[in-house]
Amino acid sequence: MSSRHAILPRGLNNIRSPLSQGRFGRMFRKPSLTPAQFGATEPDNIANLSALADRMIGSFDAPKDSPDAEESGIPALYTYFSQFVDHDITFDPVSSLTKQQDPDGLVDFRTPSFDLDNLYGRGPNDQPYMYDGIKFLLGEKLTGAGVDDANDLPRFKGRALIGDPRNDENSIVSQFQGLMLRFHNRMVDDNDSLTFEEVQQRVRFHYQYVVLNDFLPRIVHADVLNALKTAGSYDRSKLAHYHWHNYPFMPVEFSVAAYRLGHSMIRPGYRLNDADNMLLQIFPDPNNPDKNALTGFRAMGPGRAIDWGRFIDIDTRPFGDENDESNPDNKRRLQFAYRIDTSLVDPLRKLPPEVASNPASLALRNLERGWRLGLPSGQAIARAMQLNPLNDDQIIIGKAVDEPEEGDPQTPIATIANGVFADNCPLWTYILAEARHFKADVPIPVTGGPGTVKTPQLGPVGGRIVAEVFLGLMFGDSSSVLSLDPQWAPVTGPGFALKDLVNYALGEGDPLH
Repeated sequence: MSSRHAILPRGLNNIRSPLSQGRFGRMFRKPSLTPAQFGATEPDNIANLSALADRMIGSFDAPKDSPDAEESGIPALYTYFSQFVDHDITFDPVSSLTKQQDPDGLVDFRTPSFDLDNLYGRGPNDQPYMYDGIKFLLGEKLTGAGVDDANDLPRFKGRALIGDPRNDENSIVSQFQGLMLRFHNRMVDDNDSLTFEEVQQRVRFHYQYVVLNDFLPRIVHADVLNALKTAGSYDRSKLAHYHWHNYPFMPVEFSVAAYRLGHSMIRPGYRLNDADNMLLQIFPDPNNPDKNALTGFRAMGPGRAIDWGRFIDIDTRPFGDENDESNPDNKRRLQFAYRIDTSLVDPLRKLPPEVASNPASLALRNLERGWRLGLPSGQAIARAMQLNPLNDDQIIIGKAVDEPEEGDPQTPIATIANGVFADNCPLWTYILAEARHFKADVPIPVTGGPGTVKTPQLGPVGGRIVAEVFLGLMFGDSSSVLSLDPQWAPVTGPGFALKDLVNYALGEGDPLH
């Protein structure tokens, strides 16, 4: 490892500076870009956005073990890795859904960089209750059928003692946070002569490498990413739309629209391990409350330890049998994220009161937030990027499955709410609809399956926004891997991916340096 890697990282573990919090702002500021309106009055806007939100949430579909036509070729853990990344780079606890907002006046209470402040908090000197020396404290041992080694997060009166409380908001991101604690701790064990800051930088480098070389290519179409490279490497001069003066900011086009792609990837439920009762809904059923749903902010219950091979390809599993629900392979299979499209699963239609309310629909919350922050339409953003926007008949509300079934409507957006969305699609919806037209044949790492799955990925509007912000945040951070050593790769080689990060945290594989 280069000596440059020992440079002390900027971040919340050091003394706070004016740069340790970021600001929100706009990525596109042309005078011709006006806020999209969907009605003459505020009630009209809300009513029309509500009509669109209602169409963007599918009918009830209970969790199941067998393969599903809505599955992509992206293992399910990437949905929650996306959430973990979001909690690393952005947090706005102030803005409201009840009034118009100026994004230039919003504070990002996360450093706008991939510095893992959601993991490290302010470091062992300022938050010693999270640490044991330079290692993280771990929580109680967890049990689970077929799982031998798992820990809950460290807790006090049920609340997790972690860098960002949001990483306890559901059971999957909570246990992934626990894996990241263990990743750091093993890095300490494998490099016992290093200081806390040096270990922290190595953990960050591996994490940033996964973000750039594994996560981004999963969710953004290759044509978009290749346009940002020179001789195979990301090139700062290729950033055409995301610019800053002194320090990167968080664009609302990213945080309120493009990076909310993960909401469409959520399954209605997940199987955690071998036990019969561990196929769990993401939220309790309001008509039949289930205390074993995946909601968080509490200690993990008995038997809830995750078998990570069901979420990421750390081993090879059978594809399963969609025609035979009783096939035992179904209970052991690798679960895949749902496709990036304009259809969210039914549990997101009415979030539990402890999660969100007024409105309780996640789709409406996203649409209303974008409207209140004055986002232009997706077509207007496309034109500002000098692209030909999608035609109205290309913006389909519904599941981007290969063969839609009866009861899965495919609705052109211009037919909703008396045509108010004709050539006037909300940016978030536009970006999800665009992905339908940028499918990649993604190989799936299973036995007995189809080999590849046609997987929607973010296209020239959504993908470019996400990729430019990711790259801009790293190029703008003097301690990131792209700034310090852009050719750096883990000692295991250039193929290091999320599955390798998970394996290392679980104690598998060779030491990392």
